[in-house]
Amino acid sequence: MAILPIRIMGDPVLHSPAGEIDEITDEIRQLVADMFETMDAAPGVGLAAPQVGVPLRVYVYSYSDDDGVPWRGVVINPVLWMRPLVPGAPDPDDESEGCLSFPGERFPLRRSDEVLVTGTDLEGAPVRIEADGWRARIMQHEFDHLDGILYIDRLSDADWKTTQKIARKRGWGGPGQAWTPGVDDLDA
Repeated sequence: MAILPIRIMGDPVLHSPAGEIDEITDEIRQLVADMFETMDAAPGVGLAAPQVGVPLRVYVYSYSDDDGVPWRGVVINPVLWMRPLVPGAPDPDDESEGCLSFPGERFPLRRSDEVLVTGTDLEGAPVRIEADGWRARIMQHEFDHLDGILYIDRLSDADWKTTQKIARKRGWGGPGQAWTPGVDDLDA
C-alpha cells in the first residue's frame, strides 16, 4: 500500500466527471487499498478516486459516531438518492465541512439529511447504504467528487469568494497541485 498525493482544487481531474469502472481488477483493488491508507493518513472521513488523480467512480469512507462503532467501506459506481434539502441557511456549528482537496478550511453547507447509495463493493457484490446525519453528508460529499464538484462549488456567494481569496493566497487553482499526507506541511 502507498500514501498517494491528494490533488488540490484547480486540478482538472477534480473538475470533470469520472468514468465508470467496468471491471474490478487487481489495479482497482490496489487503488482502493491506497485510497484507504491515504484517507487514514490525511486524516479524512472519505476520499474519492479523482482526489488522487484517478478519474474513476469509486470512493472510500470511514467514520465513527459518538458510539465509537466504525463505519467503513468502499462504493464502486455509486448511485445517490437523497431527500430534498430543508430550506434555510446552514448552521455553521452543525453543518460545516471540509475537504482534503481544499485542505485546512471548513465552511457551512446545507446537505440533505438522508440518502440512499447503491453500487458495488470490491467483490462485485451489491452495496446498499441508507445513511443520515454526518454519514449522509459524507456520502454526498464523496459522490460530488465523482461528478467533478467540490464542496466549495456549492457554498454561498460570500463563502465562495472567501475560498477564491484563500486559493490565490496559497497559489492553488492550477493543474498538478497536490499535497501528500505525512510529507507536506499545509499550515498556510
